[in-house]
Amino acid sequence: MLYSLSMERRNFLERFTQLAGSAAIAPLLQTDSAMAQIVAENDARLVSSTAEYDAAGIKVTGYLARLKGGQKRPAVLVIHENRGLNPHTQDVARRVALEGFLGYAPDMMSLPGGLSSPDTVARLAAAVGFLAKHPESTGKVGVVGFCWGGGMVNRLAAAGTSMNAGVPYYGAQIAAEEVPKISAPLLLQYGANDTRINAGIEAYEAALKANKKVYEKFIYEGAGHAFNNDTNNGSYNKEAATLAWERTIKFFKKYLA
Repeated sequence: MLYSLSMERRNFLERFTQLAGSAAIAPLLQTDSAMAQIVAENDARLVSSTAEYDAAGIKVTGYLARLKGGQKRPAVLVIHENRGLNPHTQDVARRVALEGFLGYAPDMMSLPGGLSSPDTVARLAAAVGFLAKHPESTGKVGVVGFCWGGGMVNRLAAAGTSMNAGVPYYGAQIAAEEVPKISAPLLLQYGANDTRINAGIEAYEAALKANKKVYEKFIYEGAGHAFNNDTNNGSYNKEAATLAWERTIKFFKKYLA
């Protein structure tokens, strides 16, 4: 993993907040997209570009990252939080790429209807098809999403797509009657302090078990909603994020091989 100056800056800000102890200072340090550069945009190992696909006549633009060389690789669709495609999400796509996948993050907020469009699931399903047929893809596609995107992973798993594995981070669960439609293994990741999202875990897990679906579930103590977002000092939990990411990559390597 490449550690850039932004990592040093993050450590400085965290230490500064501890020393200052000021409630007035903390909000100023909450979110900084520039801190998303765990993998630099110009990392010499990667090729990144804008890539577009068609979703029932709607052109969807996204950010594609992959290792140099042009070899065929499994693909991972990265679905952003409810703030749209930003530098942090692009960085997650690069992290995915460094692990040997095609990492693709579409910009769903810029489309007609935005995140609330009734066509959102279909548009994301089209992204799965786009990645499966990409010239540098093996045809295997995993999906990872965060917050709003995590909920979309759950919905995509039951939408009849060809996705091979899904990892929703603190994502809203689907209704029990939709669970029989799930067609891919799931790795469910939650923060223990995320009471709103966690209220749906029990019913969702019961339905998964009743329908004999393949899934794993992890709840991270001390972590809340958006614990993976390292651009937000108010929510980021480094220990939980690191462990969850290791499990995410292991899961994808298992099911996308």
